[in-house]
Amino acid sequence: MRRLRGALAPYLLVLPGGLWLAVFFVVPMVYMASVSLMTGNIIDGFTMTWHWRNYTDGLDVYGDKLVRSLWYGGLATLACIALAYPAAYWIAFKGGRHKSTWLFLLLLPFFVSFVLRTVAWKLVLTDEGPVLGPLKGWGLLPDGFHVLDSGFAVVSGLTYNFLPFMILPIYVALERIDYRVIEAAYDLYAGRLAVFRRVVLPLSLPGVFAGVIMTFVPVSSDYVNAEVLGGPGNTMIGNVVQTEYFDNSSYALASALSFTLMAILLVGIFAYARALGTKDVLEAAGR
Repeated sequence: MRRLRGALAPYLLVLPGGLWLAVFFVVPMVYMASVSLMTGNIIDGFTMTWHWRNYTDGLDVYGDKLVRSLWYGGLATLACIALAYPAAYWIAFKGGRHKSTWLFLLLLPFFVSFVLRTVAWKLVLTDEGPVLGPLKGWGLLPDGFHVLDSGFAVVSGLTYNFLPFMILPIYVALERIDYRVIEAAYDLYAGRLAVFRRVVLPLSLPGVFAGVIMTFVPVSSDYVNAEVLGGPGNTMIGNVVQTEYFDNSSYALASALSFTLMAILLVGIFAYARALGTKDVLEAAGR
């Protein structure tokens, strides 16, 4: 019995999490997959007809929205890397005994609701807001200049809202680097740039890898920022899915669009992992 309990212990420990995922992830995903192949309407009901044209119709009608979502997601992810890496680097190597304080200050705004932060960002970027208003008053910007209802506003909001998802994994990867390795590189007469390029950056790639995945996936499927900060010409696929599901009751088309986006993201993530070399990244982290 003792040997049996020892063999079953790992499975019993993973059982609660497995049941949670099965009930709230696997079952809804299977149901949504079946809905994506149905035909019908909310009045007469939906029938399973294996209607694969829901996928092709979704791409034909909303293909440009899907491309825009991936484009905005890529830009926001790159912007997050550009902002997060220096901040995480400074906290990890220069923060001293105040590292926790700096991390808390970075995360403090994100204790506020996601929607409220996006609305606040809209107030900041409005034509007569605290940024553009004074610049127009000083004559540095023309009166007709605006930022809202543009792709720049949407990408800026996405970058701001998802920045912690990039900072934290990069910080953890940098924090794990043994500073004696960096000192050894300096002892071998390597310059600052060479130390960063040959030592720090390779050892921090696991954090960048995790940050990109944690950022790109939710950013590409987000709809709040495009709804609040973007205009009709900046609609993302998340807005389309929301409209088709809640306003048009086109459950089959909305499900097909959701699975199309998920499939594209999965293919992109696997290609990204293969190009970066996940095995090499993990080996570098282990060393």
